[in-house]
Amino acid sequence: MFKLKENQTNTKTELIAGITTFFTMVYIVVVNPIILSDAGVPFEQVFTATIIASVVGTLWMALFANYPIAIAPGMGLNAYFAYSVVGAHHGITYQTAFAAVFVAGIIFVILSLTTFREKLMEAIPENLKHGITAGIGLFIAFIGLRLTKIITAHPTNLVTLGDLHSPEVILALVGLAVTLVLMVLGVNGALFFGMVITGLIAYFTNQLSFDKGIMSFPSLPEGLIVANPITALTDVIQHSLYTVVFSFILVTIFDTTGTMIGVANQAGLMKNDKLPRARKALLSDSIGTTIGAMFGTSPTTAFIESTSGVAAGGRTGLTSLTVAILFILSAFFGPLVGAVSGLSAITAPALIIVGSLMMGSISKIRWDKLEEAFPAFLIILSMPLTSSISTGIALGFISYPLLKAVKGKWREVHPLLYLFALLFFYQLAFLQH
Repeated sequence: MFKLKENQTNTKTELIAGITTFFTMVYIVVVNPIILSDAGVPFEQVFTATIIASVVGTLWMALFANYPIAIAPGMGLNAYFAYSVVGAHHGITYQTAFAAVFVAGIIFVILSLTTFREKLMEAIPENLKHGITAGIGLFIAFIGLRLTKIITAHPTNLVTLGDLHSPEVILALVGLAVTLVLMVLGVNGALFFGMVITGLIAYFTNQLSFDKGIMSFPSLPEGLIVANPITALTDVIQHSLYTVVFSFILVTIFDTTGTMIGVANQAGLMKNDKLPRARKALLSDSIGTTIGAMFGTSPTTAFIESTSGVAAGGRTGLTSLTVAILFILSAFFGPLVGAVSGLSAITAPALIIVGSLMMGSISKIRWDKLEEAFPAFLIILSMPLTSSISTGIALGFISYPLLKAVKGKWREVHPLLYLFALLFFYQLAFLQH
């Protein structure tokens, strides 16, 4: 079913890859409820809704697209939902905001059923694709360093080296060293085994404890938040949430497109600069977003942490299926998941190492042509500095057609790039981020 031999992989490798991806991204089932609870949504509601949306999107990716890419509610999109949509607009409840997410999801599904998103993926120039892959690599490495407090905030320089004597930083550095040694020695599943060893060290040094127990039953105290598409559309029109719907669609399209390009490039899944079964793959996040909004979570996207599973050898949907099954199990192990995902030192070393692997794409950029190189450089630079994949892509998309036009090569630019350059300029200049 998953064509393991054709993809030069086996069941054991795919299962370990799935477990690796799951542990690097499972933090979302705890972090997402914390952020959305600031908008008034009950914690238990978002916890369960996050798992439902992740399972639906990831299962679609596994069974219909056969790619090792996991889907879950996106970081950044949840903060935009909580603080810019609900927090900044008086009179807009989280129920109304979920109606906007639901409408965005429906439009998203329609766009995914056409060739539009597929053509957009193919329209992105090769140099920008390499820039996106490298930018995501730098971004997730920075996330790993930041989560473990190896890098911390600084009032003047924005960031600085953290306290190397703190137990969490020492644990992260030990975990990074152990995982790197396993990687260099060519141990299969090195990233996963690195997490296991780091987790054991954390447990025996009393940094990891299970005070709240291990199991609990999931609940949906609010039931279905959005059940009627017509009511949802009426809410959007009544509160004039058009820019909110537009922002959700634009950011999610490019978060997922960028991540899929990055993961596919790293896994060697691109054929002649195209992604086979792209339309089926791109449907996964739109379906996840629509279902997620019904239960109470912000839009879903392809998770950049999927790259850790690819680095562990994942090449097919069996990796994603493993992730989906583990998400289902996590619904009954809330306290256990909370304890493990609450200690970033266990999972962050994998993100830092994967970041270094993805940076290899920089060598494929044509640095001798400034009109090609600078937009790619802008993407690589801005993704970690703005903590946003879509903002990095936006700056690349705006600068690329401009520099090509100045060079007199405007005909070489795909018409879709001009369209999105204008849309991104409008978003960055006039809408909230």
